[in-house]
Amino acid sequence: MSTPTTKLQRFTTIEIVLMAILAMANAVLTVFLSSVNQFLTTLGGPIATSTIVGIYMIYGVLAMYIIRKPGTAFITFMIGATVQTLLGNSYGMAASVVAALCYALAVELICMLFRYRRWNVGVMMTIGFCAVPLWFIFAANMFGYLKWGLPQLTIALIVRCISGIILCGWLSKMIGDAMVRTGLLRTFNIGRDVK
Repeated sequence: MSTPTTKLQRFTTIEIVLMAILAMANAVLTVFLSSVNQFLTTLGGPIATSTIVGIYMIYGVLAMYIIRKPGTAFITFMIGATVQTLLGNSYGMAASVVAALCYALAVELICMLFRYRRWNVGVMMTIGFCAVPLWFIFAANMFGYLKWGLPQLTIALIVRCISGIILCGWLSKMIGDAMVRTGLLRTFNIGRDVK
C-alpha cells in the first residue's frame, strides 16, 4: 500500500492527462449546467439553483481522489477555469478563476490535514462540504447574493453545503471506487492503495 506524503511529488504524464480530461469534461458540463441553472432559477430561485452546486466542483475532487498528490486539485481546477473561459461560459473569466482558486484552496487544505492518506467516505464528504463556503462568500459579492437577505442567504449556503457533501464528496468517492473496480486506475495511487 502506497503512503503519499505532503512533500511535492512529480506528476506522471498520465496523471496530467487525467486532470486535463476531467477539467475539459467539466467545462463542457458547465455549459450544460448554465441552462439547468436558468431553469432552476425560474422554478425556485437561488435555493433551487443551490442544489446542484456540488456538480461544479466534482472534477477537481475526483482528480484528487484518484491521484492523491499535493497540487492535484489546484492544477485540475485551474485547467478547468482556463477551458471554461476559452469556451465563453456565462459566468465570466473572473468568476471561473476565483471559483477555481477557492475550491482548490479548500480541497488542498483538507487533504493536507489528512496528509493525503485518508480517503474514506467521511473524509470525502468533508472535502465536498469544505469546498463550498469560501466561494460562496466571493460569489455573494460578485453576483449580488447579498440582496437576498440573511434568511435566504443562510438557507442557500446550507443547501450548497449539502450539495457539496453529496454531489461532490460522496459522488466523487462512488465514481472513483467504481472506476477502480474496472481496473482502469491501476497506474494511479488510488489503484495501488486498494491492493
